[in-house]
Amino acid sequence: MRTLLCFGFGYTAQHYAAAYHDRFQRVFGTVRGQQRSPGPIAGDHPWLTTTPFDLSSPDFNAAIAAATDILMTAAPDETSDPVLAACGDALLQAPNLQSVVYLSTIGVYGDSDAWLDEESERWSSLERNLQRLEAERAWQAFGARKGVPVAILRLAGIYGPGRNSLVTVQQGVARRINNPGQVFNRIHVADIARTIDAAFQRRASGIFNVADDEPTPAGDPVVFAAKLLGFEPPPEVPFAEARRTLSPFALTFYAERKRVKNAKIKSELGVELQFPTYREGLTALFHERKGAA
Repeated sequence: MRTLLCFGFGYTAQHYAAAYHDRFQRVFGTVRGQQRSPGPIAGDHPWLTTTPFDLSSPDFNAAIAAATDILMTAAPDETSDPVLAACGDALLQAPNLQSVVYLSTIGVYGDSDAWLDEESERWSSLERNLQRLEAERAWQAFGARKGVPVAILRLAGIYGPGRNSLVTVQQGVARRINNPGQVFNRIHVADIARTIDAAFQRRASGIFNVADDEPTPAGDPVVFAAKLLGFEPPPEVPFAEARRTLSPFALTFYAERKRVKNAKIKSELGVELQFPTYREGLTALFHERKGAA
């Protein structure tokens, strides 16, 4: 019997579970307190148990004991990976574990104009990305000790239902910040879910970039979304001007360029992207919104 344990039952994990829960007899998802974050899964379901991340919780211990597959989405903290720090020993003793998928970020790569693949070693200088790289290595070391495959999925900028340029344009909060030369990849959450599933089905091991086919400037999806909605796009703002009002986190986002290759998920995992660029993704989201109106 296959049982999925999601460490961090947030946006991406819920989209995966909503689409592929029938792969499993049971899905456990850890939440903060008793409340899960907003996502596509609403209400109670017979296949789903949400549990606090707490070793004193019977549901949490039952999830560790039953888990055949782990989806790890929680970010590292300043000192270590929070899951391995809290329950790494328990996971080493988990009797049924067969596969781990760890969601990381293409942010681990450094600023580069070159195309980057999984063999590239241009590491970001940003502390949070270095912490993420250390967490990747910790999970790979865990997999080696446990004798289970660990697939590291480095995700590009995530968008999907409720989180996209259509929403920000319609709400009047979208910004077009022009930082010449700055580009990055994106990925629709449905294509992330498709890649997670392929990694589990193939018991994949190693590092995989999960990104679309076309890195572009940050403002391009905003202009495209405005056109779909019949709105005037917001005016373009030079980065030198915008940086005075950007948060420290946003400033670090604009500090690095990324052109990421995705050939490995296609050749080794057999993934065919449903949304190879933001244009297909936003167009589908636009029609979904119209259909729901």
